Amino acid sequence: MGFEIGLDTASVSVTKRVPDLGVRPRELCWIAAAALVCLTPWHSVAAPAVESARSHWALQPLRSVVIPETRPRRLAGNEVDAFVLQQLKRKDLSPSPAVERRQLIRRASFDLLGLPPTPEEVEQFVADPDPKAYPRLLDRLLRSPHYGERWGRHWLDVARYADNKGYVFFEEKTYPWAYAYRDYVVRAFNEDLPIDRFIVEQLAADQLDLGADRRPLAAMGFLTVGDHLVNNTHDIVDDRIDVLSRGILGMTVACARCHDHKFDPILQTDYYALYGVLRSSYEPMVPPLFSTPRLAESYEEFELGLVAREEKLKVFIVEKHGEIVRGGRRRIAEYLMAAYAARNQPPTENFMVLADKEDINPTVLLRWRLALERAREQGGGMWAPWHAYAALSETNFAQEAAAPPSKPAGSNSVPSLVAKLFQGQPPKSMQEVADRYQTLLRGIGEQWELGVEDARKRGLPAPQALPDAEREALRAVLYGPDAPPDVPATMDWGFLSLLPDRASQGVYQQLVTDLEQWLMRSDDAPPRAMVLQDSPVAFTARVFQRGNPNRPGAEVPRRLPLMLDPTGTPFKQGSGRLELARALTSRRTPVTARVFVNRVWMHHFGAGLVTTPGDFGMRSEPPSHPDLLEYLTWEFVQHGWSLKWLHRLMMESATYQQSSLDREEGVRVDPENRLLWKMPRRRHDFETLRDSVLAASGQLDATLGGRPVGLTAPRRSLYLFVDRMDLPSLYTTFDFPSPSSSCSQRSATTVSPQSLYLMNNEFVAQTARSVLKRPDVASLSDGQRLGR
Repeated sequence: MGFEIGLDTASVSVTKRVPDLGVRPRELCWIAAAALVCLTPWHSVAAPAVESARSHWALQPLRSVVIPETRPRRLAGNEVDAFVLQQLKRKDLSPSPAVERRQLIRRASFDLLGLPPTPEEVEQFVADPDPKAYPRLLDRLLRSPHYGERWGRHWLDVARYADNKGYVFFEEKTYPWAYAYRDYVVRAFNEDLPIDRFIVEQLAADQLDLGADRRPLAAMGFLTVGDHLVNNTHDIVDDRIDVLSRGILGMTVACARCHDHKFDPILQTDYYALYGVLRSSYEPMVPPLFSTPRLAESYEEFELGLVAREEKLKVFIVEKHGEIVRGGRRRIAEYLMAAYAARNQPPTENFMVLADKEDINPTVLLRWRLALERAREQGGGMWAPWHAYAALSETNFAQEAAAPPSKPAGSNSVPSLVAKLFQGQPPKSMQEVADRYQTLLRGIGEQWELGVEDARKRGLPAPQALPDAEREALRAVLYGPDAPPDVPATMDWGFLSLLPDRASQGVYQQLVTDLEQWLMRSDDAPPRAMVLQDSPVAFTARVFQRGNPNRPGAEVPRRLPLMLDPTGTPFKQGSGRLELARALTSRRTPVTARVFVNRVWMHHFGAGLVTTPGDFGMRSEPPSHPDLLEYLTWEFVQHGWSLKWLHRLMMESATYQQSSLDREEGVRVDPENRLLWKMPRRRHDFETLRDSVLAASGQLDATLGGRPVGLTAPRRSLYLFVDRMDLPSLYTTFDFPSPSSSCSQRSATTVSPQSLYLMNNEFVAQTARSVLKRPDVASLSDGQRLGR
């Protein structure tokens, strides 16, 4: 026997028998209870969650921690070991003995450089009895230019780095200057740029006083090297919110795009506060230079050609934008009738639409529909008659319009000029209603335009408004800041969505391609910085109801998420990017430093003190050593956010220098080694495996930086072309992360294709043969070769 479930917002009840569905009544009640949870408005519990978040460990202010008195006596170490040993003693465990020096130098070299030490370096270190030999080794490794390559790759995982845009239309699919961001990251780590400055430059280098050194402009690739997602503005901004929040804050803010976060104290308004910041910026058509080009006659010719092509594109955009705006102000009745015809359909943005040149513009139509919808929800106003007539039956319109049932709600607020439109002879169709609105609005608009033109001829300032308040309100329908015809036109690659006709798209595509190819392919074209620039007018975000951009709700100021700043103080400087960047690296946002320190620990010890490095939210695992994480973070900030200082502190610890061999008591008490009774064994990743093979064969080209190369080139793996659309299977075989989203921690798998590659691939076979040809190997006997 089956049952029908009766649901309301307060109870679950079995109300009526229905045909057997094969589900027991008890199970059905559980299903109903789950459905009730899904139907409960999350915002009803989200606000208290934000308040309670102040007690969450990750959001607490940084504090100085007292170092435990217990120290490992038989191992050379530092303060890190005091915290680790304290936890071990609570479980009656002891640390493992020190690793052999031959293994220690390999461990340190792979950790800091991603390359094996040479045999000579190993023998020299093993034979050096000086207690300071290991600190000297760390200093040498940290001074190596290859250090920035290794640790830069870790950050590029977070930044979802790739050398192309993904799936896009009518434009170059490759990022011609993504490598400039990659090289910036390498240089920043090599120079030990303070990490707080590193973060600020990646979010707002364009707003910093850089002086003569413009190289930090390339840092903004952090935001701009992501997927272009068919040029859908909302998805691009969402991707940037995700990389910013997960990469820097360790919080999944992007989960609040459609509703308040289900688990963390992140409101939907917090998402759109950041949306407003990033939507207030755009990618310029011609990115700025960050280095001084060599002055030559050929470069001057390149600049002249660039200016000419950029001007052609600008003129085209201005001309087409003017046509769209003028058409929207002149063809009012057509847009109103199109909105009326689509009134029962959900408004959507169609990026694939094609139309004839004479058709009304789909983007303008969408804006008309949204404006009318907002007016209907607010009630009254100039559009009250429109909505009253739109509610009448189409088949009996004339009869119903001739005898309206009653005075429509809000009719007292209808402007007198609009009310006069419908006094006397009633309209016989909605087309006539639309025509009457068009006559009024076009008349007022033309009157104002005549005033502007007259003022221009007289050399006077153009009037900003009509003197009559009611006429000014009606003028704003076509000329105000939110006027449907006045679509925004930014000078970037997103203008295509305003051009639905093939002819215009063809011209636009040709102009864009001409400019892009000139920028990319010319012999004298210097590299450029993939920056964002603030729009002339900052974007005021509205909450998208259920994530639908065509159902805008309440306005949200540009600000920090409330969990970080309960005051909700709005940003005031342009887009707010610089204020955001400085807030994220200030003491009032301690989670930023905690997230970074935890990631560094993860790369040295195989797992973070917090095992979810990209999620420090309410459902994350608490730190295995909370006081140690606090101590490291506090000292990291006190030492100027120096990453190299942090490496030394972690790697000089006895904990790092432990053996990685299993011990029976450790496996029994702590099988996951969360207490660090030994040094975890770690797998080679794709880069260290490939680079080690090349280094051992003597083929590795150690050149730093430059344009990306193909998979067969003997460069370090950092410089291989990363194809977002078609990542080679070799990468995924060895757990290289997808560049489509930010990756805080790579997965580690053991699968047969890994062994098969090392056994059968020609690249591996060729490098193995090259080992035998090395000068220091070729003349040796077989036994000596094995030893070597």
